[in-house]
Amino acid sequence: MSFGGPAAQIAIMHRDLVGRRRWISEERFLNALNYCMLLPGPEAQQLAIYIGWLLHGTTGGIVAGALFVLPSVGILWSLSAAYAAWGTVPAVAGVVAGLKPVVVALVLAAVLRIGRRAFRPRWFVLIAAAAFAALFVWHAPFPAVLLGAAALGAAGSRLPRFFEGPAAGAGSAESPGITAIDSPESQRRIRRSPSLARAARILTAGIALWALPYAVVLAVWGGDGLFAREYRFFSKAALVTFGGAYAVLAYVTQAAVESYGWLSHAQAVDGLGLAETTPGPLIMVVQFVGFMAGWNHPPGGTRLASATVGALLTTWVTFLPCFVLVFLGAPYLERLHGKRTLSGALRGVTAAVVGVILNLALVFGSAVLFPSGPGHAPDLFAAILAAAAFLALTLTRLEAVWAIVAGAAAGLLFHLLVPLVLSR
Repeated sequence: MSFGGPAAQIAIMHRDLVGRRRWISEERFLNALNYCMLLPGPEAQQLAIYIGWLLHGTTGGIVAGALFVLPSVGILWSLSAAYAAWGTVPAVAGVVAGLKPVVVALVLAAVLRIGRRAFRPRWFVLIAAAAFAALFVWHAPFPAVLLGAAALGAAGSRLPRFFEGPAAGAGSAESPGITAIDSPESQRRIRRSPSLARAARILTAGIALWALPYAVVLAVWGGDGLFAREYRFFSKAALVTFGGAYAVLAYVTQAAVESYGWLSHAQAVDGLGLAETTPGPLIMVVQFVGFMAGWNHPPGGTRLASATVGALLTTWVTFLPCFVLVFLGAPYLERLHGKRTLSGALRGVTAAVVGVILNLALVFGSAVLFPSGPGHAPDLFAAILAAAAFLALTLTRLEAVWAIVAGAAAGLLFHLLVPLVLSR
């Protein structure tokens, strides 16, 4: 039920786990969220793993993280197969054309939603502005931008009145008092001192789970084949792309389209639209990229089989690091729970993520609204639909899923009716 990307998923978890079920306190939820935003990869997925670990240890983290993503794996595979087989059919092309402007509106709405909570204290807007400028103007690397934001947040934590107002996060519900996290069993596990032996076990398991599929790929398809290159590239992307799904898209699109030639820019944009139509992590768009790479350049066998292998390998290396990083870092973060400097650093990262998302909004929006280039006339249908969706999402309580459905319907009607009208 969590459509609309990480902002919507975090809001749903906050509403249910903090407010309704009382599994976790507001403070621990926000600390976990800010830590996950500091990690590379999808913050909503990592937040689910973290909360599962808080409640039931490693088993809880695996269950929560796996079930958070498995439904969208199957749904997006089905959509990708339909797109690859029939994407040029007018009806399908119309649906995709209606989805893309809505995605632009969803990204812009995410900037506003996160920004309302991230800019506390208010001067944190300067961190977001600096992050945007560093990315958009100077093309600075994501890790450097977020580390700089963490340093500014840590330094600002020493200023008077720093912690006035609600902390950055997914909601404003009051802390629910006694929660499931406060049970003796959970507290004993959380307070247990992290050890080097435990960290070594986690790293060993993570490396083994990464290496075994790669060994199969090398044995069957070789080290220079498509699947080996996909495995290496998306493994790197999972570890160096910060800021969640919105941030990873720019990096993956540039490499997959321009460097590797696995798919076209239009197909990459269509993939984000399809990922927005599925529940679960928005970073699932990388599965679409892996699918289309296998479909467009099959190394052997049928195109569908090749695309399926590419999609599964991409998904595996994208989400495996999420579990390893959370299981490694969560015990240390809990030992530092309540430390003023750490909280400031994490909240600085939250503010910087607003700038990261705004950067993506401009890059993605220009491709959708100006398909022929910034110097040419805009696509009026896309511009009108994007504006209408943005107003509906920000001025009403419209759920993202209904905006997506409305956009798909509008695109279908427009692309079916306009040719009929012109033919007359």
